[in-house]
Amino acid sequence: MKIRGAVLETIGAARPYAASKPITISELELADPGPSELLLRVEAAGVCHSDLSVVDGNRVRPVPMLLGHEAAGRVEKVGAAVGNVKVGDRVVLAFLPRCGECAACATNGVMPCSKGSASNEVGELLGGGRRLERDGKPIQHHLGVSGFATHAVVDHRSVTRVDDDVPPDIAAVLGCAVLTGGGAVINAGRPKPGQTMAVVGLGGVGMAALMTGLAQEGVTVIGVDAMSAKLELARKLGAAETYTPQEVLERRVRADVVIEAAGNARAFETAVEMTAPGGRVVTVGLPAPDARSSISPLQLVAQAKTIIGSYLGSAVPSRDIPLFAQWWREGKLPVEELISAHIGMNSINEAMDALADRTAVRQIIVF
Repeated sequence: MKIRGAVLETIGAARPYAASKPITISELELADPGPSELLLRVEAAGVCHSDLSVVDGNRVRPVPMLLGHEAAGRVEKVGAAVGNVKVGDRVVLAFLPRCGECAACATNGVMPCSKGSASNEVGELLGGGRRLERDGKPIQHHLGVSGFATHAVVDHRSVTRVDDDVPPDIAAVLGCAVLTGGGAVINAGRPKPGQTMAVVGLGGVGMAALMTGLAQEGVTVIGVDAMSAKLELARKLGAAETYTPQEVLERRVRADVVIEAAGNARAFETAVEMTAPGGRVVTVGLPAPDARSSISPLQLVAQAKTIIGSYLGSAVPSRDIPLFAQWWREGKLPVEELISAHIGMNSINEAMDALADRTAVRQIIVF
């Protein structure tokens, strides 16, 4: 079938992207789903920093690639081997499918699926190969989703069904920002009543982590970011204290659990420094591959600090997305506060500029 989608043509284009236009809106050919796959009509897709990291070259992927990994949509067709969803269901997409067979999948979310990671790396679906073409030439899939399009074919292990009362824009954000940031809190950080939790880096993932911390009973939450507007939003959401990274160091702010969500080497150093003795720092941000941090090994030993790496929030999407949807339903997780703007697909290059300028939390493409 013919679809329209946002295709990244080249990596590392000059800024502003609104002028260089590394992403084009193209007509593509989408193949029918295979036995373990499904076709969905995309309803909403979030523009995430992980999309920007492909555009700017921090995450090198094969191009041309149909971008978008945070999305929600309606199922229109299912393969013969699909049993977890049916036609008409609203589903949330997760950017790391789990095969359910490898050793990593047996870790209950701690390790990313080996097979899913391998297929993501080469721009294929979990079942192998590509379902997208343009002028007879293959187009790469982005993290098994390629959600910046009117329709998508995905593996059934990339989707989780949600009830119809969850709107498409909220559902989309559950699949990456909330799953990654919130998952890092409940699966890796696990703050206890009476403890203090801090979040360093208040983009979409970091703000979702802050919200999730606030949803935990008896936990005091601190927000850390260099942008005053993001600190203001953190206070609006209920953060007890907010600081710039410089203020953290000057005032020697400490927390029992620290979530680092900036994807920046200096932010990681700040997170380790502000972790209280006996505390845990969970790093969930994705810095450039060549980034390096300098920390004190003696401090880790003498103060018994623990560093935990958390990919996709150490989450199991089928388990955690329904939980976060329920918390949203109950008013504990005001996901709508993460949404900076609703945009059209034609504004995708400008949306990447807004992300690079750190002026947006989550922009949602609506179809």
